Amino acid sequence: TGSSDPYCIVKIDDEAIIRTATVWKTLSPFWGEEYEVHLQPTFHSISIYVMDEDALSRDDVIGKVCITRDALAEHPRGFSGWVNLSEVDPDEEVQGEIHLRVEVLGSRRVLCCTVLEAR
Repeated sequence: TGSSDPYCIVKIDDEAIIRTATVWKTLSPFWGEEYEVHLQPTFHSISIYVMDEDALSRDDVIGKVCITRDALAEHPRGFSGWVNLSEVDPDEEVQGEIHLRVEVLGSRRVLCCTVLEAR
């Protein structure tokens, strides 16, 4: 139909922590959802998967963004901006990007993740 029913899943080291709302019938979803999650000191990466909800079959993965602990350490004030999606399946071409704000707050190791929009 030329549109998707996108939502995002945020994973910390492959454990799903957050699921955004589904935005129906669009290729330019806006979420504007902010989350705070406690990080284990040994975490390795944060992954954000953009999914396409499908009522009749398994939800499709549109693409993902992976942010390593080292990459977060390079941005002590956090990261904010558009990030290109990368493929999950090497045989699938991925087009699109997601607008994120990601920051680790203080010594409490709290991840503040804002999933803004995608296109």
